[in-house]
This record gives sequence, structure tokens and C-alpha cells, in this order.
Amino acid sequence: MKIALLGYGRMGKEIEKIAVSRGHEIVIRKDVNDVIDINIADVAIDFSVPTSAFDNITNCIKNNVPVISGTTGWLEKYNDAVALCEKEKGAFIYASNFSLGVNIFFELNKQLAKMMRNLEDYNISLEEIHHTKKLDAPSGTAITLAEGIIENSAKKNWDLDEKTSEENIPIVAKRIPEVPGTHTVWYDSKVDSIEIKHTAHNRQGFALGAVVAAEWILGKTGVFNMKDVLSLK
Repeated sequence: MKIALLGYGRMGKEIEKIAVSRGHEIVIRKDVNDVIDINIADVAIDFSVPTSAFDNITNCIKNNVPVISGTTGWLEKYNDAVALCEKEKGAFIYASNFSLGVNIFFELNKQLAKMMRNLEDYNISLEEIHHTKKLDAPSGTAITLAEGIIENSAKKNWDLDEKTSEENIPIVAKRIPEVPGTHTVWYDSKVDSIEIKHTAHNRQGFALGAVVAAEWILGKTGVFNMKDVLSLK
């Protein structure tokens, strides 16, 4: 499989290692504003920056190259990407986190939210910790966790603040050097606390999941997510 890496930062380099170890070839390594011919690739993996992601995805879809995107901070244009993919009969996967473990964690989070829905004595909060080079806050993973709770509880929204209304979920975002990603969901009452937590030890899990998704999408048409890739639906 010939892979285009759209974004060649730390994640791009980690994806390259995993892809090559699985027998694939990297044919494009794109940094911001590089001129490329996307047609030489079988599939593209976008881990770029928020200002480039939508243009990268658009270029792939218009050239019939399946594209996997893990870039966060651009989702105000996500519906446009979906509409374009459907119009052009392309193939597209976006995930806030490609780690296989995190995607299982997403499902555990939803199930716990359903179980806690009617227990009003518990306050819900989220915390995410990432390295200091991460550009957006809260992380896309934290937002996905919050949305999973909102879908399965009486909560209305989330706020990036420790103090918020009772209807919303507070998210605390911390930036600490060399932390790949830690996400914690708390249910706290006067009598006890329930906590679920995912800790990434390195970036290899994110990279592996992106390559697995790229392998899975070849030959398919449509808009998918990691639940499709992992058969979690």
C-alpha cells in the first residue's frame, strides 16, 4: 500500500515507522504548503494542523484517494467534508483519536454514562493532559468523551473551565511536557467517586490505529469512523 503522510511532525514520523514495519511504502511526506501529487498514493493519512486539514481532505476526496484524518481543531468544516465525500463517492474516516484502546474507552464511557444517568448526587467532570506542543484545548478526545456523556445523560454541553453550570460538563485541560495523552472521567459524590481513565504510554497506539484504519478503508466508499473499523457498532 502506498501511503501519503499529510503532516510530517511527530505523529507523521511515528505512523511512518508503523506503516513500514507492516510492509507499506510512504510515497508522500507533506508539511504545510508543500506541493504534492496525491494521485501517486493509494491512501492518505492526515495528521497536519487545523488550518491545513480541510484542504488536505478535500484534495484527497476530489482525486479519489481514501483519506484518514486525525487532525483536530477544524471540525467546524466536518459536515462540508462529509457532504463532499458523499457527492464525490469518496472514502473518509475522521477520528479524534485512532488509538484502539481509546476507542474501546469511548464505548465504556458511553455505557457508564447510561448507568449513571439517574444518579443525581454525582457530579461529572473530565480532565485531559497532553504535551506542551499540542495546539488545541480541550483535546478532540476529551470532546468526544464529553459528547458521549451528553448523548446518554441529561447534560447539555461542556465548558473548558473547572466552574460551570450544572447542565454542563467541566473539562480541565493541562499541558505537561512529554505526555502523549491521559484522559479521565470522574463521577464524584459525597460518599464515593467513580473514575475511568485511559493513559497512553507513547504515540505508537495512535499511529497503529491510523495505519489499521488506512488498511481497512481501501476499496470502500463512504464516511466511516473507528467503530466501523473495529466492528464496535
